[in-house]
Amino acid sequence: MSLKNIFTEVQNASRELLALDDKAINNVLVAVADATIAQTNFILSENEKDLEHMDPKDPKYDRLKLTEARLKDIANDMRNVAKLPSPIGRILQETIRPNGLKLKKVSVPFGVIGIIYEARPNVSFDVFSLCMKSGNACLLKGGSDADFSNKAIISVIHDVLSQHHINPLIVELLPTDREATAELLKARDYVDLIIPRGSSSLINFVRQNATVSVIETGAGICHTFFDQYGDVEKGAAIINNAKTRRVSVCNALDCLIIHSERLNNLPGLCKKLQENNVTIYADQPAYKALENNYPSDLLKKATEEDFGIEFLDYKMSIKTVSTIHEGLSHIRQYGSKHSECIVTENKDHADIFCLEVDAACVYVNAPTSFTDGAQFGLGAEIGISTQKLHARGPMGLEEITTYKWIVEGEGQIRR
Repeated sequence: MSLKNIFTEVQNASRELLALDDKAINNVLVAVADATIAQTNFILSENEKDLEHMDPKDPKYDRLKLTEARLKDIANDMRNVAKLPSPIGRILQETIRPNGLKLKKVSVPFGVIGIIYEARPNVSFDVFSLCMKSGNACLLKGGSDADFSNKAIISVIHDVLSQHHINPLIVELLPTDREATAELLKARDYVDLIIPRGSSSLINFVRQNATVSVIETGAGICHTFFDQYGDVEKGAAIINNAKTRRVSVCNALDCLIIHSERLNNLPGLCKKLQENNVTIYADQPAYKALENNYPSDLLKKATEEDFGIEFLDYKMSIKTVSTIHEGLSHIRQYGSKHSECIVTENKDHADIFCLEVDAACVYVNAPTSFTDGAQFGLGAEIGISTQKLHARGPMGLEEITTYKWIVEGEGQIRR
């Protein structure tokens, strides 16, 4: 089947979704969750074929890897999505005009959503569950690194859909070649929205080449500012969790900013990082504070190139500042408007930070690792938007719907 024919069939399938009630949708999501657990061995064996072609030292390896525990979490996320209220048909606004016209602003699906992503097979599950619950069909364009995994996942989903007499083409996996990417980006007659998930180079490519509307899920260059009024015990736990929980995800810590008056606490703040062999690129004051207090083979002198980088690895830079405003300036220059954190016991400084930091998610005394749709109570996420139009931050069901106006009259005419 040609790509144009696939787009047409998926668009037609999206209209069939409109006839399904929420109970039928929820039953399918729970059935897919059950099938995922039942087919764990099959999915993991196909995932292993992808892993065999990737260096375990590659930062993408962790994102590519599926485990029994991760599949259980994915299945639970789908069940959680099924429990959420339907985002479709909500009356967002209602009014009666002086001329008697009744106006309702009602939430509706986008229609067909295209997702372009790299070595992240979990995205296939997340996108399917959120799109089906919100009445959207989806076109998945995964990377070649995860092709065996994605094909296995979609085959499990298609089997469940067929068993429930639902058109399997409400979710379709496109070929991994560049031609499919190029066609998807230009498919304005068939696709209503594209969401890229991956590296900054992928996102930039999509933004520059798409004629279909795009919601950017930008790279996560995340900072934690340890203020002069920060608590060391809290700070050490927050820094370690943000950096080492999962280094390959977009909410991982990339740069610690520390107030110069707290440099004597820097060895304590970084102590837990040693256990995970985190390489630190420290500016001169921070390097001096850590010298002889941090493993020499893991401590490097920072260069300008070590700031404003998404490491996706066991690496982190440190910047020393003399005021909170200098810290804010560093974030403005090097941040990606994803997630930023301040560790402080000073409410005025916390308020200043929350007011002035331009990011989708701003944290006070909590790690950026919480930037996640499930953690925000969204069930799952389709991405973390770093733009300001339509959606910002973790995107769940509400963010992948739009609205239309329904106007009811009794024969009124405009004069």
